[in-house]
Amino acid sequence: MIPEKILWKVYAGALGAVTTIVSQKVVEGVWKYVTGDDETPQPDDPEVSTTKALSWALASGIGIAGSQLLMHRFVNKRWMNFSSVNPITGKNIGNDSDD
Repeated sequence: MIPEKILWKVYAGALGAVTTIVSQKVVEGVWKYVTGDDETPQPDDPEVSTTKALSWALASGIGIAGSQLLMHRFVNKRWMNFSSVNPITGKNIGNDSDD
């Protein structure tokens, strides 16, 4: 079972990294489209308004966290189809005796 856990961690980690990079680019593109700005704001820059910094932090956080959640759910379902083991609980899918 240890090699399966390692394989699961590599699989989820690789897809998580790709999802983070892609979702960051999407959030930046949407921000630029909606605001018309050429660049995304640097929240710690004192010349950026607090409202804009908070808006960017919220948009960035929601976009990336939402994509991570969807990616993890997708990966977990695919993994369960592959191995018939729930990667979160470690239980076999066909085991209904735990009800």
